[in-house]
Amino acid sequence: MNILQNIHAFDVQTFSWCMARKHRAKLTAIGRAISFSADGPLYALGALLLWWAGYDVLVAVLALGFVIERLVYFVLKRGFKRNRPADALDNFSSFIIPSDQFSFPSGHTSGAFFIAFCLSEWFPSLNMMLYFWAANVGLSRIFLGVHFPTDTVIGALLGSACAALAIGVLV
Repeated sequence: MNILQNIHAFDVQTFSWCMARKHRAKLTAIGRAISFSADGPLYALGALLLWWAGYDVLVAVLALGFVIERLVYFVLKRGFKRNRPADALDNFSSFIIPSDQFSFPSGHTSGAFFIAFCLSEWFPSLNMMLYFWAANVGLSRIFLGVHFPTDTVIGALLGSACAALAIGVLV
């Protein structure tokens, strides 16, 4: 068995354990709201507000980092072509309709950790809240059944790495 098969087996086992827990309608609604908070259009609105407030360097970091993150994200999505849980597992349906076909890496989680990392550099007092939100975005994507755990872990690493790179280049 190669390493990718081992990782997938671990993911399926962990994912199945999570899905075996009782889902409640209110928790699913909360998961949807958290997931929605990491949708791309909200990031654009946030960047516009930051630009309007005079955070030009931060907005430049967000723009550069986002371009890098999306490029790497799309290369990984197209390269790995990992099926989402609903497509990979028998008798399973996700709680939401995913935005694209493939699972790896989680773009919502990547974006959330990218934003958390960048904003924490400018607003350190928000550090805990930002990373708490980002972690919950990743958990919500698993809970809603659209990602395996390693999809979100790699998404978090990708977003953080792209933020660090953009900050390193522009600051």
